[in-house]
Amino acid sequence: MKKRIKKTRGEHCINIFVSYELKEKISDLAKKYDRTMADIVRTLLRVGIPILEGLSEAEKRLLDDYIKVIRKWRKVKQMKIDEPIPKSLDVS
Repeated sequence: MKKRIKKTRGEHCINIFVSYELKEKISDLAKKYDRTMADIVRTLLRVGIPILEGLSEAEKRLLDDYIKVIRKWRKVKQMKIDEPIPKSLDVS
């Protein structure tokens, strides 16, 4: 039985720890574009999530295609091993 999540309306808070360098970059962006740091982080999350999803999907497709190529290569290699040697090339 799934546990049902009760959704409440309003604002929600997420606390994250970042490096001083990242915080400084966010702070610089906020100053440059006259925004709050929270606005910059929200925008980064809104933009970054679809990009991350796209990258993850592309990575998955690449791995699937790579696995197919390796399997096909193994089949071809096995067919070559199983192929009888023509009598004209047989030295025995």
